[in-house]
Amino acid sequence: MAFLSSALRRVRPSPTIAISGRAAEMRAAGHDVIALSAGEPDFDTPAHVREAACAAIEAGHTRYTAVDGIAELKEAVAAKFLRDNALHYGPGQIIAGSGGKQVLFNALMATLNPGDEVIIPAPYWVSYPDMVQLAGGRPVVVRTTAESGFRITPEQLDRAITPRSKWLILNSPANPTGAGYGRVHLEALAEVVLRYPHLWVLSDDIYEHLVFDDFVFSTPAQAAPALYRRTLTVNGVSKAYAMTGWRIGYAGGPEELIGAMRKIQSQSTSNPCSVAQWAAVAALNGPQEFLEGWRADFRRRRDLVVAALNEAEGVRCPLPQGAFYVYPSIAGCIGRTSAGGRRIDDDEAFATALLEETGVAVVPGAAFGVSPAFRVSYAAAEAQLREACSRIQEFCAGLR
Repeated sequence: MAFLSSALRRVRPSPTIAISGRAAEMRAAGHDVIALSAGEPDFDTPAHVREAACAAIEAGHTRYTAVDGIAELKEAVAAKFLRDNALHYGPGQIIAGSGGKQVLFNALMATLNPGDEVIIPAPYWVSYPDMVQLAGGRPVVVRTTAESGFRITPEQLDRAITPRSKWLILNSPANPTGAGYGRVHLEALAEVVLRYPHLWVLSDDIYEHLVFDDFVFSTPAQAAPALYRRTLTVNGVSKAYAMTGWRIGYAGGPEELIGAMRKIQSQSTSNPCSVAQWAAVAALNGPQEFLEGWRADFRRRRDLVVAALNEAEGVRCPLPQGAFYVYPSIAGCIGRTSAGGRRIDDDEAFATALLEETGVAVVPGAAFGVSPAFRVSYAAAEAQLREACSRIQEFCAGLR
């Protein structure tokens, strides 16, 4: 359609939303569907957070706020960064937005000129490349492997940097792999970044509190203080506090950059929801002990899913260090035909056949930049996960 912008042609609809939508349609039509496609905790938002939102409504906190967030939320964010990451940010260095995605988009819109490059390790969260392209930049995708722990190496990073490079995006623990960058890995990457003064680091820490076993979370500006002035540290309340629908993300970074992001936000959404901001204050300032119980539940589910998928013919599933996803390879399934007669030429065909023939919805690896694979979100009840894995095993056993 000629009326639409050329920028729109550079992006695609979110594949995860598309899969979830198809699963919902099948469920509405009466099919037995288990959707493992959405990245959303199945826990309820903690009671004290919900109560804070109700109190905010009763107190009349329902009007416009400062574009970049109320002072109380900025104070809570600053306290969180200091408490959890040993990072000092003043009020002018903090912005709150309508979800982590908006904060990331603000940063890219505020900094990218046509042709500027953004280095994105793959597998990546599906929105990174499209946001870069909408902002006029060029995504430079660097493929990682299971053998490297799905982490970009210093050598790969060095090869990817050009005079047009502006950002390196790091997501740890990562969506879709659950791979984490520990302090040692971050220090090694920082040595490369510090050789190129024009390159900044955009750290997406949204899964910070969902880590397992002996993995210790660290963020780039914490692991390499020399990068503090060239790092935007992004986080939010959606994953750790089961507040996906509340839409509150935040970031800390250099004051000039935060000011530019504030300007973008002032001409797009303006302030994030006032009531959700007060709920986020309660989440960040309130009790954190419940997180350990949630981590234990996720760890148990992770172990269940990894063990079950590794029993499926043609599937190899690495053990993630955090988040609530697994990213198994299906190289052993490619070129075969399903029991329903569909030829499995790639992971999109695998995911389509799996959904249509078994009612299990997963996201194909093509959406994340590394194939053949698929992503499972194990943010679901254990009974659902067991049944879904059983169906996947049966589906793979039926390939011929």
